[in-house]
Amino acid sequence: MSSTGDDAAVGGLCTVHVPRTARTVSERPRTGRFPAVQPGQPAIERLAPTSELVGFRGPTACAAAGITYRQLDYWARTGLLEPSVRTAYPATSQRLYSFRDVLLLKIVKRLLDAGVSLQNIRVAVAHLQAAEQADLAGLTLMCDGATVYECTTPQQVVDLLKSGQGVFGIAVGAVWQELELTLGRLHAERTDTGETLVGEDPADELAQRRNRAV
Repeated sequence: MSSTGDDAAVGGLCTVHVPRTARTVSERPRTGRFPAVQPGQPAIERLAPTSELVGFRGPTACAAAGITYRQLDYWARTGLLEPSVRTAYPATSQRLYSFRDVLLLKIVKRLLDAGVSLQNIRVAVAHLQAAEQADLAGLTLMCDGATVYECTTPQQVVDLLKSGQGVFGIAVGAVWQELELTLGRLHAERTDTGETLVGEDPADELAQRRNRAV
């Protein structure tokens, strides 16, 4: 049975340390290509997964973050990480997650796998939610089991490692790039129109070209 994170080891509340040198509907949704457009449909702008006009439903968020729907549901209900685009209220609506939301889901999963306590994770999530999205790619999170540190330069990472404090690190930028590629292949939804955006997998396109050539 997959862990939801509620059975993680309980540790003292950590504070995210910021170094002094750091910065603190339509009736029936249309189906388009993501990021391209299907032939015969109205042209729309090419949308990257990071766009504010793109949202991801629960199953897609789970697939991209590598978590179960049970974990996703539990984290949303307990307030660890709720979707910022659309919640499950009223009951007839589906949760819709932004790119940042899915990025944080993936980071939470990695912290849990490393044995970081849920209390520490809550503090780290709150800090990352308050940060500018453009700044996230330049961050590295380091954790010594009691404190989560935010590093914005390689030297700060080295200093933590030399002091023996940093025992686990996550390069947020690397997670960002991996997630952007993954989400580009999965279905999404336009947040303004509710239009379904179909993921474009290069492998599928190559297979289609081979079939046409036969």
